[in-house]
Amino acid sequence: MTRTVFTGGQVFDGTGSAAFPGDVVLEGDRIVEVRVGRHEVPDGAVAVDVTGHTVMPGLIESHAHLTFPSAVGHIDPRFNPPVDVSFFRHIEGFESELARTERNAAILLDAGFTSAYSAGSLLPMPVEPVVRDKIRAGVIPGPRLLAAAAERDNHPQRPDGHFEADWQGPEACATWVREHAAQGFDSVKFLVSNDDVFVPGGSHMTQYTAEELNAAGQAARETGVWLNGHCQSPESVKLAVKAGFRSIYHCTYADEEALDLLESVKDFAFVSPAPGIIYANVYEGEEFGITSEVARTMGSVDALDGMRAIYPEICKRGIRALIGGDYGFPNNPIGRNARDLGLFVRELGYSPVEALVAATQYGGQLMGMGDELGLLKPGYLADLLVVEGDPTTDVTLLEDADNLAFIVQGGAFHKSPSPLAA
Repeated sequence: MTRTVFTGGQVFDGTGSAAFPGDVVLEGDRIVEVRVGRHEVPDGAVAVDVTGHTVMPGLIESHAHLTFPSAVGHIDPRFNPPVDVSFFRHIEGFESELARTERNAAILLDAGFTSAYSAGSLLPMPVEPVVRDKIRAGVIPGPRLLAAAAERDNHPQRPDGHFEADWQGPEACATWVREHAAQGFDSVKFLVSNDDVFVPGGSHMTQYTAEELNAAGQAARETGVWLNGHCQSPESVKLAVKAGFRSIYHCTYADEEALDLLESVKDFAFVSPAPGIIYANVYEGEEFGITSEVARTMGSVDALDGMRAIYPEICKRGIRALIGGDYGFPNNPIGRNARDLGLFVRELGYSPVEALVAATQYGGQLMGMGDELGLLKPGYLADLLVVEGDPTTDVTLLEDADNLAFIVQGGAFHKSPSPLAA
């Protein structure tokens, strides 16, 4: 089996240590060596000169919405809460949803994201498990994916207008989890708090009881799926932690008790602030009708302030926060996901290296593959990027796909320009 040696550049291995001059050696789908300093390339190996570049783990998106309509080069203003959601009146069926999701998966991989943990499907269709399996089989390009079901609110009045009499209660929540586990989803999402986009003051409204979420948690453990929670109110964060949720999104208004609970489960649970969409609503939405007044009504201004206040403390406590910013809206399209790294640094108080660890090492742990994904170490999967320049000092380099000289996933070269090959 041929070895490939990336040599002449510097290496950021994802552990949080400083980048160093070194070589990374691949064989098959694995990394076999990470060598400090310069070494002779052994006979029979393929040498790739990456002078002036940094070799680093592939990026991992923690809050993926591959079923959402908008991606770079494919902006769809019909799904732009709260201004326009006419998209839902034009659903063409499973094949159309599948095609768009496959398109978005390829765009996300092109942006340097070699893995993605879904934060929820847009529609109640098993699109994501199909896309996940096609990616695993090598049929289509995309990040290695964990699929999530459409998020569940707790309103008996369903979107199509009918009243679901047995929608609420512990057994209904447990049944929801069991049904989606049976459909092949890896995780199930609950809208534990509401959101200001849906109802004024919604982010401070908690929609589930402890009994309901505990029943969901028990069902998840029994069926082997993970739970994701949209949690903005303090109470929603507390309930999700106590019920055993693995991925807790936003945590925008977490109080001291909620932070203490998050810290108590920091070896199991993850948080994802999703600054991308909030920042875009506050500063970049006017083209799509999100004026400063609308952004304030949507709660985005307060949410950004909340993140700025809470996430330096989350970082200080060692709670694993991950990049991933609700990409898929017209002002925040899929393919711009690496922008979260810069937002972590500029808005949330993380250092560039801390942001990169969140995007690599912690992402591998979120995927349940922390022993083989998210780091450059012998035995780990060969998911890596070769980036022009030094992202450990300037994470915004990753926002421009032109700076990604190589994208390697499982040892296969998804992007490999010939000028760098020696």
